[in-house]
Amino acid sequence: MNLKDTLMTSLGIEITELSQGKVIATMPVDKRTWQPYGLLHGGASVALAETVASVGGFELVDQSSEAVVGLEINANHIKGKKSGIVTAEGNLLHRGRTTMVWDIKIRDEEENLICVSRCTLAVITRKQE
Repeated sequence: MNLKDTLMTSLGIEITELSQGKVIATMPVDKRTWQPYGLLHGGASVALAETVASVGGFELVDQSSEAVVGLEINANHIKGKKSGIVTAEGNLLHRGRTTMVWDIKIRDEEENLICVSRCTLAVITRKQE
């Protein structure tokens, strides 16, 4: 999977752990991810959450013929953050033939819960190019 020149690059998202059914990634809280008041933008948290789910989901499919795409995502923003790093941990809750459901928790350096998200992925057939 080519992650270069994607939203991950723009937001500074880095995958730090990838295993079957679990993904951990970090993202800086800085001018790339702030909303106008200097706080972590909720959309950046959602982008981090969906990235974690999508990277994890792609590891579980037949990559030669399948891909995963976001079908639904929700997020509860628990606490604001002005600077530093946030870490998202995504864990697979359900793996079906055509969908997956991931639970993602985003925490700061002190383990404070920043955001809780659930993301449903659709497993799709890749078109041969």
